[in-house]
Amino acid sequence: MQLFTVLGPLALAACCLVSPAAEKPNIIFVLSDDLAQGDVGCYGQKLIQTPNLDRMAREGTRYTQAYCGTTVCAPSRTSLMTGLHMGHSPVRANREIGAEGQLPLPAGTFTVAQLLKSAGYATACVGKWGMGMFDTTGSPLKLGFDHFFGYNCQRHAHSYFPKYLYNDDQRFELPGNDGNTKVEGKGAIYAQDLISAETLKFIRANRDRPFFLYHSITLPHGTFQINDQGIYKDKPWTEQQKNYAAMVTRLDSDVGRILALLKELKLDDRTLVMIAGDNGSSFNPTSELGRHFQQAANGMRGFKRELYEGGLRQAALARWPGVVPAGRVSDEPWAFWDFLPTCAELTGAKIPASVRTDGLSLVSFLKGGPAPKREYFYWELHESASLQALRWGDWKAVRNGPSKPIEIYDLKTDAAESKNLAAEKPDLVAKAEALMKFARVDDTNFPMRDGKPGAGKKAGAKKNAAKKKSG
Repeated sequence: MQLFTVLGPLALAACCLVSPAAEKPNIIFVLSDDLAQGDVGCYGQKLIQTPNLDRMAREGTRYTQAYCGTTVCAPSRTSLMTGLHMGHSPVRANREIGAEGQLPLPAGTFTVAQLLKSAGYATACVGKWGMGMFDTTGSPLKLGFDHFFGYNCQRHAHSYFPKYLYNDDQRFELPGNDGNTKVEGKGAIYAQDLISAETLKFIRANRDRPFFLYHSITLPHGTFQINDQGIYKDKPWTEQQKNYAAMVTRLDSDVGRILALLKELKLDDRTLVMIAGDNGSSFNPTSELGRHFQQAANGMRGFKRELYEGGLRQAALARWPGVVPAGRVSDEPWAFWDFLPTCAELTGAKIPASVRTDGLSLVSFLKGGPAPKREYFYWELHESASLQALRWGDWKAVRNGPSKPIEIYDLKTDAAESKNLAAEKPDLVAKAEALMKFARVDDTNFPMRDGKPGAGKKAGAKKNAAKKKSG
C-alpha cells in the first residue's frame, strides 16, 4: 500500500539514495478490534487521549472513508487477508466451531502473508487470528505466517486475563488468570502486555530483512477489561467508561511503542505502518458509552452488525515518512480487500494467476494520488438475516434481507443516510439489485435468508449461555 519514492523536484535524487533493502519496505498492519473513528482524537474525540495516533495522523494520512470487509470480526479479517469482498469471501459471518475456534479458511486460500513470504518477507501474526485453529486448513501457520502469538479463537479473546495463549501452535498457561469475560475479570497477567512485547521482539529480530507484521490487537473489544485505568482512574465516570477509555489509550500507547522502536532501529523511512478498526463502532450511539463519549458512529448511521456507514467506515491511518503525505486527510474510499493487491505492487510479489482478488492497488493513492476508480464496493453479512450493501460513486444501497426493499442514499449530501431516496430513484434501485446479484457467488455455508437484523447476536448469546457472540 505504498511506494518508495517521493514526488517532487528531488524525486530523482531521492531514488538514487534508496538502498536495495528499502525497495522492499517493511509492512505493519495494526488491526484493532472495534476501534471506531470517534474513539480517536484526530477524528474528534475529546475525552479519550490518543496522542500517538494523533501524531501518526499528523505525520501521515488520515482516511475518512476507509471501509472494512464487513461489520464483524472473522469475515472482515478474511477480506483483509485474502483480497476478497464478501461476495466471494469463503467466510461471510462469525461461525463458531467446537469448544475453541471458528469456521476455518478452506484449503486453497491465498493470503497476503503467502504473497509476501514468496517475496522473501519474514511474516508474523501477533494478537488474534480467528480464521481457523492449528489443526485445520485455516491455521495461520499454514497460510504464510512464519510465526503466530496470541489468541487463535476470537471467543477465547473475549478475556484479557485468559488462562492461556499460544506461541505458534503451542499452548502456554498464564497462572493466576481467571479467564473471566466480565468487566471485573482479573489476573496476574494482562494478555496485551505479552502481545505487545512480542510485536517489538519480532521487529527487533527481523530488523535486517523485510518483514510483514500483522498486529491483530484485541483492544478495545468488549468485555471492557483493563489492568490499569491510568489517567482515567479518578474520573467521575462508570467503571465501564473508565475501562473503555483506558483500553483505547492503551492501544494508542502500544502503537506508540512500535513507532518509537522503528525510529530507534532507523527503520522509519523503510516501513509502512497502517492502522484500522475491523468494523465500525461496537455500540449504539444511544447506549451509555455512546452518549458519554459522543462518538459511537461519529455522526454516521449504524454500528457493528449493520451495513450502514457507521458500521462500515473505519478509523484508518497510514504513515511512511517521505512516501505517505504528512498531514493529509483523504475523503476518498478504499476497502480492506485492496490491501493484498497493494502489497503485490509495492513489493513486486506476484499474485498467482489462479488466485482471484477483488481489490485494487492503492500504491499511487497512498503516495498522495487519487483513489483507484472502480465499479462498486460490495458487502454482505449473515447472522439471523442476510444483509447486503453496495456503494458506487456516491450512491449507497442497503438491503436488510433478500426480500426487504432496497434503500438508496446519496452519501455526498447525506453521509448519515437519513433520507431513503428509493421511491424517487427507481433506476438506482434497479441498478443496485442487478449489482447485488452480479457481485456475489452463492455459498452453501451462507445462504441468503430473511430475518430480523441483529437477532443473530441475541441468538448467539442464548446459544453460548452467557458468552458473548464472537467478533
